[in-house]
Amino acid sequence: MRFTKMVATGNDFIVIDNRGNRHGAGDRAWSQIAKVLCARKTGIGADGLLALEKSNKADFKMRVINADGSEAEMCGNGLRCAAMYACGRKKDLKIETLAGIYEVKITGRQQVRIKMEEPMGLRLNIDIKVNDRELRVDYIDSGVPHTVVFVQGLDGMDVDSIGRVVRYHAEFGRRGANVDFVEMIDDENIKMRTYERGVEGETLACGTGAVASGIISNRRQGTGDKVNVHTKGGVLKVCFKNKNEKITDVYLEGEVKKVYAGEVDYV
Repeated sequence: MRFTKMVATGNDFIVIDNRGNRHGAGDRAWSQIAKVLCARKTGIGADGLLALEKSNKADFKMRVINADGSEAEMCGNGLRCAAMYACGRKKDLKIETLAGIYEVKITGRQQVRIKMEEPMGLRLNIDIKVNDRELRVDYIDSGVPHTVVFVQGLDGMDVDSIGRVVRYHAEFGRRGANVDFVEMIDDENIKMRTYERGVEGETLACGTGAVASGIISNRRQGTGDKVNVHTKGGVLKVCFKNKNEKITDVYLEGEVKKVYAGEVDYV
């Protein structure tokens, strides 16, 4: 099974091109393949697996299989990796996901921009109990569900232990939500660390998390409609329009790199 390892601003993925249906993997097979290949110590190691398939609606379809074998509706940084992998000479692509069809543009040698769907389900100032303490969070679906928590002293936070509790909180339903911890820098810059659903731990970046954090920072903290989101993996650029509290024209842009390609025996 041939694969390509790619990284988008710190989020790493294993890309498997199944547009020719050479692998014929069903849902359960992809889940098991992802668990084996994404394992950091015994596999290739990645936050998730991207399976590219044929589409009759777009240039191709991207399936996102998390490291734990669960399937996500979409992934912003995964979309950017898939586009860079498959673009060839094209600069503009349409990619089908479980969350809809996304327009993606190659803007530079290692730069990719996505036109995101309009966010849904915005809820501000939700009070929940975490480890016997009250915590105020915000919620938005930016393609996948996210909670945003504004903090001070982000660098010293125990993201895994707090994030795990918030991620599974009953307030956010059976499937839970990703958790973004955000610290303000200024009106155009924020810092973000994310506990990611499906990875079940902190990742170096999260594209949909950057979008969620940028939009909620605008609503809660008065940042502009162009926000640089600083993550451990690098900077993601988020821009959007906010007219009469309606968010439209949402874009996510950042760096994408091909790390290496190879072949792996999968049993």
